[in-house]
Amino acid sequence: MSDHTLLHIDGNLVRVKAGSSVAAALRIAGGMGVARTSVTGQPRAPFCGMGVCQECRVLIDGQRRLACQTVCGEGMRVETSE
Repeated sequence: MSDHTLLHIDGNLVRVKAGSSVAAALRIAGGMGVARTSVTGQPRAPFCGMGVCQECRVLIDGQRRLACQTVCGEGMRVETSE
């Protein structure tokens, strides 16, 4: 069993520690992975970290999911733009 997971965020390959949440992977990805933007275009990060605020909604393998509540899987495809 590997101690790291590879996934795609907006088409870019990202390597994270096994067991990391997608929200953590977005943070690790830095500028290429922002979950949402404000009405003024500023990047918005997850706010609550427990699925209540809905600020971290992204497409994961084609389904709308919460990044803070989803564990990264090998080869997972995450899309942050709508």
